[in-house]
Amino acid sequence: IMCHPLKATLTEENNPYIKEALENSDAALAAAKIQDYLQQHNTIPLNIAITGESGSGKSTFVNAFRGLSNKDEGAAPTGYVETTMEAAPYPHPNYPNVTLWDLPGIDSSRFPAAEYLKTFGFDKFDFFIIISSDRFRENDVKLALEIQKQKKNFYFVRTKIDSSLQDEERIQRDFSAEKSLQLIRQNCVEGLQRQGMASPQVFLISSFHLNLYDFQLLVETMERELPSHRRDALLFAIPKINQEIFNKKKKAFEAEIKYSALWSALTASVPVPGLSVAVDLGILVTVINNYKSGFGVDEESLQKLADSTNKPLSELQAVMTSPFAAANVTTEVIIKFLAVTGAQATLLAAEEGSRYIPILGIPLAAGISFASTYSILKTCLNMVTEDAQNVLIKALGLNTSDHFCFLTKQYSLHECFLLLLLKKYMYMYFFQITW
Repeated sequence: IMCHPLKATLTEENNPYIKEALENSDAALAAAKIQDYLQQHNTIPLNIAITGESGSGKSTFVNAFRGLSNKDEGAAPTGYVETTMEAAPYPHPNYPNVTLWDLPGIDSSRFPAAEYLKTFGFDKFDFFIIISSDRFRENDVKLALEIQKQKKNFYFVRTKIDSSLQDEERIQRDFSAEKSLQLIRQNCVEGLQRQGMASPQVFLISSFHLNLYDFQLLVETMERELPSHRRDALLFAIPKINQEIFNKKKKAFEAEIKYSALWSALTASVPVPGLSVAVDLGILVTVINNYKSGFGVDEESLQKLADSTNKPLSELQAVMTSPFAAANVTTEVIIKFLAVTGAQATLLAAEEGSRYIPILGIPLAAGISFASTYSILKTCLNMVTEDAQNVLIKALGLNTSDHFCFLTKQYSLHECFLLLLLKKYMYMYFFQITW
């Protein structure tokens, strides 16, 4: 009775071992498999190779991707000369299963392009990002063609776009950022084509301003081309720079809620009073702290954000309105939250009480446990997401109008004005109809 409805929450693409255990009514094995799945799912390795010529901005990109500034502890060293002479691994501070490898410049005499991939272990990398700060050269193309032969993905990234636009503005009488970006992209693409690359795509990026230019497009392309089991690893590690990335992170976290709820339900099927509630509290503590870490509103991430934006930490913490704004979510924090959330607290109490109903008590307790854990985690995820949005908006110093544009998309100021005007007239039209 219990296993059939719970099994229905798993689709064909989910873990087959969990489904098999549920079909065989082996609650203990299913719970163990779910626990293993959640642990392994969040530790799937993703190795990203960052390469390019000396001084192209590889190390700065590595740091920005990991949510660090060049001055932060654990940041990849940067400089005007080649500072990387070996393949240096830089794990993500919150997701150590995601590692960016800062590789030496391929123009170095120590590492000719022909031997480059063999020297640094081609097989361990999931994909390559080839970086240049001006135009892509012969060695970049040779490396890309070799990667292509080995059937792995690579991406051309043109960095320091902010500096390039500033230089263009100084020398052009009728400067247009849009036209300059188009020209830079065209020059890069044509240069790659002349050297034998068919239909190359070039992403224009500023490592100091990931929310501008093509970083979002790069993320979408990498996400689309990665195997599904590594996609979440990428999404969790990506810096939160706009609402689209917020939504993708949230969706990835939402996809895991059913597993935590199933784990809770299977524990509830064990006829030991108090065991399920204790496990539920442990699940909530672990998962909500993962949410905070994933959205960068844990204490360490907030401090780094405060340092990089020159905002007092207290100001960032002040805009967090959820019950989980504390430095670390504990069982005490969860209990207080449940105490003021009557409906969800009632569900937990009903779960314990239903155990004493003859025959149907245990299956009923499992169903209630699934529903209550799922509902609580969905609510908590919404709260943490809203905290993260408020923190980033505060850190960027955005006003009310900018806040609206951020939550919608990354628009220009002109587009923001038009959207706000449209919003105003929509409200006027609505009230006119209702009156």
